[in-house]
Amino acid sequence: MSYAPKDKPSASINTQVNEEGILNLSIDGRLDSYTTAKIWQNATLAIGHSSPKKIIVDASGINYCDGSGIALFVKLRQFQERTGGEFEVRNFASEFQKLLDLFPPGEFKEPEVEKPKAASLPEEVGQATVGFWQDVSAHIIFIGEAGIAVVRAVFNPWQIRWKDVFLTAEKIGVNALSIIAVINFLIGLVLAYQSAIPLQKYGGQLFIADLLVLSIFRELGPLMTAVMVAGRTSSAFAAELGTMKVNEEIDALTTMGLDPVRFLVVPRVIAAIFMIPILTVFGDLFGLIGGGVVMLSLGFPPVTYVNEMTSAATYIDLLVGLFKSVFFAVIIAGIGCFEGLRTKTGAAAVGDSATSAVVSSIILVIVLDGIFGVVFYYVGI
Repeated sequence: MSYAPKDKPSASINTQVNEEGILNLSIDGRLDSYTTAKIWQNATLAIGHSSPKKIIVDASGINYCDGSGIALFVKLRQFQERTGGEFEVRNFASEFQKLLDLFPPGEFKEPEVEKPKAASLPEEVGQATVGFWQDVSAHIIFIGEAGIAVVRAVFNPWQIRWKDVFLTAEKIGVNALSIIAVINFLIGLVLAYQSAIPLQKYGGQLFIADLLVLSIFRELGPLMTAVMVAGRTSSAFAAELGTMKVNEEIDALTTMGLDPVRFLVVPRVIAAIFMIPILTVFGDLFGLIGGGVVMLSLGFPPVTYVNEMTSAATYIDLLVGLFKSVFFAVIIAGIGCFEGLRTKTGAAAVGDSATSAVVSSIILVIVLDGIFGVVFYYVGI
């Protein structure tokens, strides 16, 4: 349906290019929303054919001009400014000239965007270092906050959501037992075979048992268990809480006055503290079983293997590994929850949080294990 009037207004344009490269446009009639389109098209064609250095518009024949006509003049002027040419409107009625003056040329200039300077190598290294330490400090602060919340929950056990604790403990412990057993069994098997070759030169293959029990109790058992749990559980925590963050469920808890750390993080950290030491004990057991298979293949009876392990290791060695596993549990659960709670929006945000949780938790576990190794050496444990 057209709302144009029956007596359509008319407008005309005459174009002429002189030898100096000046394009003269003479416009007559009424410039409004019905007539400007045709004038605009003809003026554009004339400019495209002549590429003028200057455009002079004779507007003496214009008896009416609204916003559409003014837009034509602004567009022609803008085109000339981009090409380095000149633009001039002559004999324009005063009331129409006032309307054109409302659109000065400066308002239509595109701002110059400076290209960012490429950072030098020292700047990039500095930025990466600062970002790394900020990230590490944020992780440590959150782990400390989660640890304080757990301590408060221990003194107020009725505030703990025990149902969530037991469900999380089942996911962390029972469901992970098989993979922990297989990995530690293979670690013990490989370690025994690799150590049998150099010890055979000195006739000391019996001391494989000493090497296995000390390395598994103090180092490999808790460390390999923590790494496997980090890859399995920390990513699960990050994905679960990240999905809640994307779905704005975390914001809903905050709106209802519920602390996300106490409501979501504390049950997971408590479950991890309970289950990861237990998984470490099972990992130690299967690691020693793997070494026992090698000892049997070398001709040593089981009783000899057990007696040698008993004489080489003490309860202190076992407790050292379990002590470390408690701190590993706090790191694994805390980092997973932290990455989940700071998940950003977007389709890939949850996956990025899960990946970051696994990488960060494994790195911090190994760093903490190194710190414990230095401290235990100087303490004499």
